[in-house]
Amino acid sequence: MSGGTDDRDEGGREDEVRGARRIPGPRAAADDFGELSGLPVPEPEPEPEPVSEPESVSEPEPVPETESEPVPEPEPVSGPESVSGPEPVSEPEPVPETEPEPVSEPEPPAPPALVLPHRVLQALLGAWALAACSAEETEAVEAHLTECAPCADEALRLRDAVGLLHTDRSLDLDPLLRSRVLENCLSRRPATIPVPEWAAPYDAETARLDALLRDIGSAEWHAPVRLKWFDGEHGVHRRTTVAGVIGHLLTVDGLVSAALGLDDPLAESHPRGGEGPPLAPAPRTETYWSSTRLPPTRAVREPWREQSHTLIRTVSFAGRGVSELSVSYGDFALPLQDALLDRAFECWVHAGDIAQAVDYPYEPPSAGHLHRMIDLAVRMLPAALAGRRRSGLAGPARRLVAAGAPGRSLHLEIEGSGGGDWYIALDSPAALGSPDHTVAQVALDGVEFCRLVAGHVPPVEAAAGQRGDREAIQDVLFAAASLSRL
Repeated sequence: MSGGTDDRDEGGREDEVRGARRIPGPRAAADDFGELSGLPVPEPEPEPEPVSEPESVSEPEPVPETESEPVPEPEPVSGPESVSGPEPVSEPEPVPETEPEPVSEPEPPAPPALVLPHRVLQALLGAWALAACSAEETEAVEAHLTECAPCADEALRLRDAVGLLHTDRSLDLDPLLRSRVLENCLSRRPATIPVPEWAAPYDAETARLDALLRDIGSAEWHAPVRLKWFDGEHGVHRRTTVAGVIGHLLTVDGLVSAALGLDDPLAESHPRGGEGPPLAPAPRTETYWSSTRLPPTRAVREPWREQSHTLIRTVSFAGRGVSELSVSYGDFALPLQDALLDRAFECWVHAGDIAQAVDYPYEPPSAGHLHRMIDLAVRMLPAALAGRRRSGLAGPARRLVAAGAPGRSLHLEIEGSGGGDWYIALDSPAALGSPDHTVAQVALDGVEFCRLVAGHVPPVEAAAGQRGDREAIQDVLFAAASLSRL
């Protein structure tokens, strides 16, 4: 409808666009203008307010004729006359949109070094040796140690002392420590009345158990303890407490006291003129437990320890002849030297029961004392084997020989601490074990063999190595377990 008008309008717009200011091109680099060192430096202009950049720059669009505001003329920049006309300001080139990089915050300034007086630094040496100081205190102490020789020497001594504090080690003393201390003391000043060598294991084991009892608290004296032994064909157990175990040791040690003419701890529980206390260990223990109206407490430790000291003093003053004094256990008897060795063995076994109940580390006896205990058990095995044979619990004798003659034997090889080799007569207690008449062999660790004799290990699980006559091996292992008792 208005084609002519449109042509005129378009022609007018072209004239206007042709005469309007165009967007200037990029500014040339300063080096392109030649030597500028002699020209005056223009004064800095105030920074223009930030203008939002267009997303993209394309060809310039024509400015509409209607409702358009005049574009302000840019002020000319003062410059050298050699530059023709004011330099147009170029629009920034389009920058591709990128994610803003995170601005890392500046690290805080390091705190000033801690300055402490000498007396405070000296007081911190112990905590420094234990690595218990803060980082600032550690830095201050270590800086001070480079300047103060006395504090540096003290710090070295404290650090060496900390090295001796190993919490992962056993809290129990080395079993050989007491022997070494006594040997060192006696080498300088021999004892006027020495302890007999055969009584040394009992002396050492009672001392070790007493050290354990001193370390436990009052509540742990009532901790439950399970006493285990082997009764002929199967294992049995009896529950008691830590105090009850010490009462048991007190009453059975009373058998040795009675043999030496000392006071029997059960004498007060039986009226004079009546039947005396029982001799067998189990009835004696039951009598003691039933005679007390209240459960035993830690008060039982004093009479037990006093009794053990009295026994050691008595045998030390008695001389050599007392070692063969007979000590009755009811259905059998032992010489005094073997009876004290038996009491040392039971003291160690029950100390292990107590240690397990109160979660206390406890080590086996020294190798020499353990060897003596194993030797006593081996010497008692032929009689135990004959007793089981009479009860129908062991196989019949294969070949009887005269007393003192070598007969069929089992080779018992004990490995580890207290180890050795023993040959056990199989057919008669009066026969002699002989390597030439060996029909079977059993290999066991020393501590494991003692646990078998104590009734803590089933016979079928005890032997680590077996070879030869299976019936003889089984009879000997079950006979070893039957040596145990309450």
